[in-house]
Amino acid sequence: MTDLRVRARGLGTPRSLQMRRIPWALYLMLIPGAVITLIYCYGPLLGLSLAFQKFNLTKGLFGSPWVGLDNFRYIFNLKSFTFALRNTLVISTTKVVLNLAFPILVALLMNEVRHLRYKRTIQTMVYLPHFVSWIVLAGIFTDMLLPSTGIVNRLIEMAGGTPVFFLGNKSTFPWTMIVTDVWKTFGYSTILYMAALTIIDPSLYEAASIDGANRFQQAWHISIPGIVPIIVLCGTISLGKVLEGGFDQIVNMYNTTVYETGDILETLVFRVGIESPRGALPRYDIATAIGLFKSAISTILVSLSYFCAYKFADYRIF
Repeated sequence: MTDLRVRARGLGTPRSLQMRRIPWALYLMLIPGAVITLIYCYGPLLGLSLAFQKFNLTKGLFGSPWVGLDNFRYIFNLKSFTFALRNTLVISTTKVVLNLAFPILVALLMNEVRHLRYKRTIQTMVYLPHFVSWIVLAGIFTDMLLPSTGIVNRLIEMAGGTPVFFLGNKSTFPWTMIVTDVWKTFGYSTILYMAALTIIDPSLYEAASIDGANRFQQAWHISIPGIVPIIVLCGTISLGKVLEGGFDQIVNMYNTTVYETGDILETLVFRVGIESPRGALPRYDIATAIGLFKSAISTILVSLSYFCAYKFADYRIF
């Protein structure tokens, strides 16, 4: 009799009311994470008001006078800002292109290796640099590239050339940053392309081999077309990194002699806002204006990259 009453009550409860029952316990579990997110992710957004103020450390955030867009007019007239913007675009764009091309080339080459143990050894060797910090690598590269005792310049001298000050020459410093970044990251990026190559139907290679196609022709007509969607996807998503020149790398390897060609927006913000010259107060307002400018352009580029990824690669983040 009791079971019948329980069933009757269950049948008598409208389905809409059953669906509206709110799992309050789960929402309560979300509160700590939401509070931490609000404090550490959205709370600092209040500091963006510094970009529109003439910040005075003694008056604080709410006592400093508002100056509108004067800080942006100031940075746009700075020669160092012009150099940093140009260097950021040159260095980051070249990195994006090479970090897209080299992993594809390495993945195609490793796809042709048939000896499994040798292939795994090569994979480990090219993946390993990705997990080493730039702080460690900066010290290693600095010793290797020294003009007098560095192993690279020793090899250049043995070949009959003259030593090159890679980290102190305005013309060689940007290319040193590009080459070392590609060396560090290309191995890890090959994972995605090698995974894409594994889903290509092996019968296509067998048919091409029967028709007389060599390895290069098979790679050109089968492997590359098979991973084109992944290439398009990675290329479009990389648009959002055009203003990311690599702060960790450059701040640990550059010096005052190469500011003209090596300084990027991120290092300029660091020098203006934190590493101020002797006797000068840090310009938090100017640094915030530069950072806000970079963030605004990066937001536009990221939005554009995801639109292109959806348009050309049918990739949707939401």
